[in-house]
Amino acid sequence: MRILDHARIAELPNPYFGKVRDCYDLPADAAHPEGRRILISSDRISAFDRILAAIPFKGQVLTQIARWWFERTEDICANHVLAYPDANVVIGKRLTILPVEVVVRGYLAGTTSTSVLTQYRKGVRQMYGHTLPDGLRDNQALPHAIITPTSKAFDGGHDEPLTAAEIVAQGLLTQAQWDEVSAKALALFARGQKLAAERGLILVDTKYEFGTDAAGNILIADEIHTPDSSRYWIALGYEAAFTAGSRPPSFDKDVIRAWVAARCDPYTDPIPDIPAEMIEATSRVYIDAYEAITGETFVPDLGGETPLARVRANLTPYFTA
Repeated sequence: MRILDHARIAELPNPYFGKVRDCYDLPADAAHPEGRRILISSDRISAFDRILAAIPFKGQVLTQIARWWFERTEDICANHVLAYPDANVVIGKRLTILPVEVVVRGYLAGTTSTSVLTQYRKGVRQMYGHTLPDGLRDNQALPHAIITPTSKAFDGGHDEPLTAAEIVAQGLLTQAQWDEVSAKALALFARGQKLAAERGLILVDTKYEFGTDAAGNILIADEIHTPDSSRYWIALGYEAAFTAGSRPPSFDKDVIRAWVAARCDPYTDPIPDIPAEMIEATSRVYIDAYEAITGETFVPDLGGETPLARVRANLTPYFTA
């Protein structure tokens, strides 16, 4: 099975290796005063603050889903993309990332401590600067989409819930920047929900990462509306699940996470070998998500002797050593 488990390429400058992406910063030049960033999406899958496995074609799927959405939302918000030299690679403007993570939610859902559902179950009705009505049920549509921003902890700390007033008062963003970011985030989410509905899907919530370029323009960075940054439900099964009080059907990528958590303490113990059939099933989930979201057949890029050899060849024009 063809897997891109890493993209360590010595000829590329200024490396930064993340949990699932391997990145390189190209120096600024006259045409790109802010510089450029090479973002290579590997097939690694992470959870519990560690790498669990590599999933065939995961990196290509996420890169191409984000591309599909970037191309359908650039009239709403400019994005960082400059080129796609490979199925797993984006060349983007190097932005100054804004220190606020922008999460837009359309439903009372979620499992983390900062999710609106977790807080609502505790009796909290005022959160993130919004007041939610009494009587909402798990996974119910909110009266309207809301933004639930958090601080972006660059130093490994924990993200903290914020209100719009706190964002401005703390100097994280100016009032003008927050007004622009929030308007664009809600418009992007509305476009996402509309196009998802046309494909029989519900875009439940998503997170956006915004940054500024050398001229101070606000662009959307990273990815958009992928299964890793967004929650999708299958519309056909939503009403029955909501009536029954069960979780609506979704692209269930948590099968590996659940398998590992049932067999060890995933934060401290060695990760057991994950069965090949589970790796293959997770790959199928990602491919199914691509086809459901885009309406297009997934075509794996089988060029090159290996995926790494293909990526290296396609990035040769950017080599500096």
